[in-house]
Amino acid sequence: MPSSIDVLSAMEEAAATFEQAFGLRELCERAARAFRNLTGFDRVMVYRFLDDDAGVVVAEDRDPAANSFLNQHFPASDIPSQARALHVRNRVRIIPDAGYEPAPIRPQAAAALDLSDVGLRSVSPIHLQYLKNMGVTASASISIVRDGRLWGLIACHHPTTRFLPLHVRMACRALAGSLSRQIRAKEDAELYRERIRLRSAEDAVVLRLGSDISLAGFFATAGHDMCRMLGADSFAAVRGGELYVAGRSPRHADVLAVAAYVGERARTLPFSTDRLSDQLPDAVAYQDLASGVLAVTMSTDEPTILIWFRAEQIEVVNWAGNPHKDVPADPTATLSPRASFESWSEAVRGRSAPWTLFEIEAASRLRRTMFEARQNRRLFEVNRELTATIADNESLLLQKDYLIKEVHHRVQNSLQLVSAFLGLQGKAVGDEVLTAHLAEAQRRLSAVAMVHRRLHSDEHLQAIDLARYIGDLCAEIKSSMDRSWGDAIQLDLAPVLISTERAVNVGLILTELVINANKYAYAGGSGPITIELEQHRNRFRLVVSDRGAGKTGTGAGFGSRMLSSMVKRLAGTIEETDNDPGLRVTVTAPIADE
Repeated sequence: MPSSIDVLSAMEEAAATFEQAFGLRELCERAARAFRNLTGFDRVMVYRFLDDDAGVVVAEDRDPAANSFLNQHFPASDIPSQARALHVRNRVRIIPDAGYEPAPIRPQAAAALDLSDVGLRSVSPIHLQYLKNMGVTASASISIVRDGRLWGLIACHHPTTRFLPLHVRMACRALAGSLSRQIRAKEDAELYRERIRLRSAEDAVVLRLGSDISLAGFFATAGHDMCRMLGADSFAAVRGGELYVAGRSPRHADVLAVAAYVGERARTLPFSTDRLSDQLPDAVAYQDLASGVLAVTMSTDEPTILIWFRAEQIEVVNWAGNPHKDVPADPTATLSPRASFESWSEAVRGRSAPWTLFEIEAASRLRRTMFEARQNRRLFEVNRELTATIADNESLLLQKDYLIKEVHHRVQNSLQLVSAFLGLQGKAVGDEVLTAHLAEAQRRLSAVAMVHRRLHSDEHLQAIDLARYIGDLCAEIKSSMDRSWGDAIQLDLAPVLISTERAVNVGLILTELVINANKYAYAGGSGPITIELEQHRNRFRLVVSDRGAGKTGTGAGFGSRMLSSMVKRLAGTIEETDNDPGLRVTVTAPIADE
């Protein structure tokens, strides 16, 4: 086994090679070589989890005599959710000999123990048999954790018994952390380059939108540019009975059927799918031309639907063994590991290349730009021909704004009046417990008023940037609290586009969590609070953490029940963990209604 100095030297050299890697694939290939040199295992694989929790071996370094699993897919059932959760908690797991005999804990009558974090805990017999079926005697797995989530694993296999001393295991954990940071940097760089490319293509399309060209003329001349912009095989614009098509698209009748299906769904937020036939069964007939669809709807006098199509991309997936063969027909049957890992290929039909988040954002921006261009043209024409009508419309808009402001003003007055009544009742009741409850109700009512005020300051947008909304809301929360809270609240917010209705619930949840931190973590005083917002696929995660007294109470109070109710309304989950010190509360929910 290498000495501590050798291990440190290997770590430094590996970290340097990670920084020099160009792209994610080369980084993973270098990681496989570095971990094999560090551990001495015959086969080292970089295993990445996919969106459906299945996995694929993206890089491998092995002894020429060992079998290769490079580019092989493994079903999600091979590493169940409980095992993935343990891999986040325990970053390095070692099985020196899969044929070991487990030793019982004595005395056997002892109370149940949680051995999840114990390095010597016995491994599931199913996993041991799984390794034997692969011809593996010793194995090691090092977790690759990105932003608190399991991105993948460094999987190490050896045909004979092999031990890893403590200093090598610690080095593996540290090197995996360095790899995780480089993965994040490489993925962020790829996303940045994609965003720049889309911006350039978008600018080229927008240049065709002059003030002297109608939308019909624009579609007739810019259709192919619209295709190239988003890497689509065809593009269509539908407005009433008018249809403009560019590229190799389905029949006009099929295009109109797709437009009818996506029209309402794309009215507020873009509609996107890479497997249209799963949602629209009739699309199977033309999935070779339109398996992927990205659509946006312009709110014109007669809605204009912009649709990008991507053709079917037949993908041959190589599995390590048939993923369907070993699934028992009886759901109550005893779980057993797969016995075969021979390469098995499966052709996936009816899917296109997926739409990226930046492509969806580009389509949304283009819709807004085209809508603004159309509005400018209409305003120019109406200003020239219908000055009187414009004046009437402006008068109606002013009346509408006045009415909205008046309603908002009355709601605010009503909320303030109820809050004042609660304050007076709290002073007059003469019962400390009841007074405290009334004061808490008064604070929650003030929070509702604050959310209502922020909502109406955004001109009733149907979809808003949740990061900006939370930032403004936190500024108002701090303004209503003691001055000592000035720099106590720290924000790390990623942009997330969400409907206004769901944003209101998030705002109420955030306000309640900040109030709880003030009340319980710091006993009414001030202290550091960190608020984080991030997006993972189609879900957002809101994290509120403090460094106060930690979890208190049983979680059965009114505030806890109210939080649970609001999170349930979002179809989300709420989790409380130790922030060492303090409490870390994580709320995870879908971005859109399911």
